Amino acid sequence: MAHGSVVAGVIGAKKPQYDIWGKTVNLSSRMDSTGVSGKIQVPEETCTILKERGFACEYRGEIYVKGISEQEGKIRTHFLTGRVQPNPLIMQP
Repeated sequence: MAHGSVVAGVIGAKKPQYDIWGKTVNLSSRMDSTGVSGKIQVPEETCTILKERGFACEYRGEIYVKGISEQEGKIRTHFLTGRVQPNPLIMQP
């Protein structure tokens, strides 16, 4: 899983197909292909956004991502571990 902007459209004259392109699509695909079975791998920027929304992540390490690491270096990745349980003793607004 990754987040960001994409370009979407329909390609093909004889057999039109909807498709999406962009760095986000490539990064998301690489998170899947370099991941671990049964776990959801996310780049650090996505982990930060998920944490702001009540999720927990576990740092995995840096990985080489074909098509991105050539220009930006290795990508810091995390595994999504689930929702953070709110403390019932703390009053929520």
